[in-house]
Amino acid sequence: MRSITLIALSFFAIRAFAQTDLDKQISLKAEAALQESGAPSVSLAVVEDGRIWAKAFGKANLEQNRAADESTRYAIGSVSKQFTTAAILLLQEQGKVSLDDKVAKYYPDLTRAGEISIRQLLSHTSGYEDYAPQDYLIPAWTKPTTPQAVVDHWAKLPLNFDPGTKWQYSNTNYVIAGLIVEKAARQTLLSFLQQRIFSPLEMTSAGFCDDKSPADAGAYTRYALGPARPIEREAPGWYFGAGELCMTARDLAKWDAAFLKKQILSARSYEEFTREVLLSNGDRTNYALGLAISQFHGIPSISHSGEVMGFLASNRLYPNRQAAVVALSNEVGVDMIFPLVDQIATILLLPQQPSASDQELTAVRKILEGLQQGQIDASLFTSDANFYFATALPDYRASLAPLGNLKTLTRTGESLRGGMTHRSYRAAFEKKSVDLNVYLTPEGKYEQLLVDSE
Repeated sequence: MRSITLIALSFFAIRAFAQTDLDKQISLKAEAALQESGAPSVSLAVVEDGRIWAKAFGKANLEQNRAADESTRYAIGSVSKQFTTAAILLLQEQGKVSLDDKVAKYYPDLTRAGEISIRQLLSHTSGYEDYAPQDYLIPAWTKPTTPQAVVDHWAKLPLNFDPGTKWQYSNTNYVIAGLIVEKAARQTLLSFLQQRIFSPLEMTSAGFCDDKSPADAGAYTRYALGPARPIEREAPGWYFGAGELCMTARDLAKWDAAFLKKQILSARSYEEFTREVLLSNGDRTNYALGLAISQFHGIPSISHSGEVMGFLASNRLYPNRQAAVVALSNEVGVDMIFPLVDQIATILLLPQQPSASDQELTAVRKILEGLQQGQIDASLFTSDANFYFATALPDYRASLAPLGNLKTLTRTGESLRGGMTHRSYRAAFEKKSVDLNVYLTPEGKYEQLLVDSE
């Protein structure tokens, strides 16, 4: 019995150490990302074999000087689409709808409704025109509307293409899908989601963004390279089943954990959910039902991002590794969360990559600062690299010098190629960030150090 107890204590000590290390590594990445981008805040959550880690960084509201924390709700934008898809699949399990039902069964007056299936709505292959392609607040969105009014206008226009022949992202599809949920379930979309998903998973913060909470993050935007500015949110009624949900990062991670364990829905539904939809000619779409299909360094990934006024969201799952990464931010106009998710996924999924040492980063930093002055230490480079810089050095000085001081330098990847170590870095200067593409010989000399635009 004593030996079993010691084994158990050792296991929990190892797990606690791993969680502390995870917290430290991700926190450093998040703080660096906020410093580099100038975004007000980011809220993160990680799922690892059913366990959830979550933490928020920065300011939820700049005017109130209110810090973001785990209870801060963010708009998740189009990540909401996977919940509308889940509602349709739950109704299909009850025999109330079918993915192969035509839209005409529910809304016969919509354009070519007799030719378009629910599956085509959920996979963006219907041809219905998107009512919200803009990435800024247009005047129409400042006035309240209803989902039915949105559908009555945009889903009665001529199709952009014949159903099933092309893929084109369209929020209109998911407003129609949300209305179909309400008609089939005979209750509101939100009440259905609360009853069948949010309550069973104890996602207590999840709801429509119109139901405001004091814990909600403020919404911000950026004009060109300017500072964070408060931005008005879209008026009620615009997003519905396409992008209306708000929640905390931890609550979204609870959904991810259940999804990875194939809870809530049946095995058949999960298969439908994650199967890539092909066009009528067999071409790929890289999209299933409310989920994008991709990979991360060869590891299969299903994901979706979201953007509404003032908010960006990313939700990526790695089913083969039983892992997921959630990142929510309260500023649009700055690409901060997507590189950050890649960095966190690297920590989770590619732990064999060692962290950059202070000595390594100091050496690269010194080279970069020298390049800004049009100088290199030739002894650090191979003959090939010195040959390259004999021609390239004037342009390096002319283009790097105006960027100002180097603020942060982060290694973003490491691999082997051609008998050398290949490393990539992210360098954030005062006025712009750039990427570095580096090859290091076994003797420790630089065979390559190229600067690329972000």
